[in-house]
Amino acid sequence: MKDLMENEDGDKNIFIVRCGEIALKGMNKSYFERMLVEHIRKALVKFEGAEARRREGLVFVRADKRFAAATVAGEISKVFGVASVSPAIEINSDLEAIGEAAAAYMLERAGKNGVKTFKIKAKRADKSFPVQSPDIARIIGAKVLGACDALKVDVHHPDCLLFVDLRKDKSYIYEEKIPGFGGLPTGSNGRGLVLLSGGIDSPVAAFMMAKRGMMIEAVHFHSYPYTSKRAREKTEELARIISAYCGRFRLHFVNLLPIQAEIAAHCPEEEMTVLTRRFMMKIGEKIAGCAGCGMLITGENLGQVASQTAEALIVTDAAVETPVMRPLIAFDKVDIISKAKEIGTYETSILPYEDCCTVFLPKHPVTKPKLAKILASEGKLDAEQLTAQAAQSAETVEIFPERTPPSTHTFE
Repeated sequence: MKDLMENEDGDKNIFIVRCGEIALKGMNKSYFERMLVEHIRKALVKFEGAEARRREGLVFVRADKRFAAATVAGEISKVFGVASVSPAIEINSDLEAIGEAAAAYMLERAGKNGVKTFKIKAKRADKSFPVQSPDIARIIGAKVLGACDALKVDVHHPDCLLFVDLRKDKSYIYEEKIPGFGGLPTGSNGRGLVLLSGGIDSPVAAFMMAKRGMMIEAVHFHSYPYTSKRAREKTEELARIISAYCGRFRLHFVNLLPIQAEIAAHCPEEEMTVLTRRFMMKIGEKIAGCAGCGMLITGENLGQVASQTAEALIVTDAAVETPVMRPLIAFDKVDIISKAKEIGTYETSILPYEDCCTVFLPKHPVTKPKLAKILASEGKLDAEQLTAQAAQSAETVEIFPERTPPSTHTFE
């Protein structure tokens, strides 16, 4: 990120934050904007003295120059609802002052970065200002050319595209638009429980639903001691990475081994996978009800493995009344991997630690299960008691965006 010049507020860096989808909201637009500002403020808590205020459809952030502008902008860009963020220079809404600031900025860019060509793109948000946008760009461009003979204008492929945003009291110049993830502010669209495995898919599914404004909790199924403590640590790390985007949340750990042992002892081997998935859903529904979550969220992708055929998903869904969201259902695996790399979960997801799905894995799992047959097999078990016991024995940890030791307590 390029170094910023001194703003009028000399000890602060200024950032312009643009809303994405929020800008399209109607009568309740201000509600979403207030939530977005609140989440930005939470993301900036680590930067002492940072401020965020909304004005004229934008959010303006001020942060102490002790903190690197790139670091602050990076934190802002992770907040769901942010379309883009720009480190900016704030000046009075006077063409002379704007021209001088733009000229000084371009002189610095030409000296430090070898910029030879530029273009000014002006936006007149204050329509009462007597000079129109094309003329503002022309006047500011002339100021820059007058201050630096080495620079030339290139309207097609400039080395530096400098934006001028002219507003009523203050105006801003900036060069970068750092993209955010867009979406809606977390908490604006209900609450869901993610079935979080240690794989690639489910962390991405959690991210996708949080991006749509859903607050999340998560449940992870393990088969200790057949699965290791390292596998648990891997899942906690994945949860911490996700929390950098959606904030703190609770992660519930459930030992599925007693249920898997019962299935293996009383049911056909080929039905192990689909029966296990049904129990995961049942337990998830119990925990979701206690946690106030109205939906279950999974990383299932149609046809990816035996338990994710259309027939298997129908049988799995029949185990619960709670709606099941599958945000990755039609994604290609390469698309999921790409998103996992983008959000930073991929390298952790591929660590080679076993999960509960590898325990009692059938050689030839049924791919087109019939609900009646599965219910008959499940009827050999005390499904209600097994589900209740598993949910009640769940261990819960609080996951924080910062890498702090989780606080452990028993789920109630």
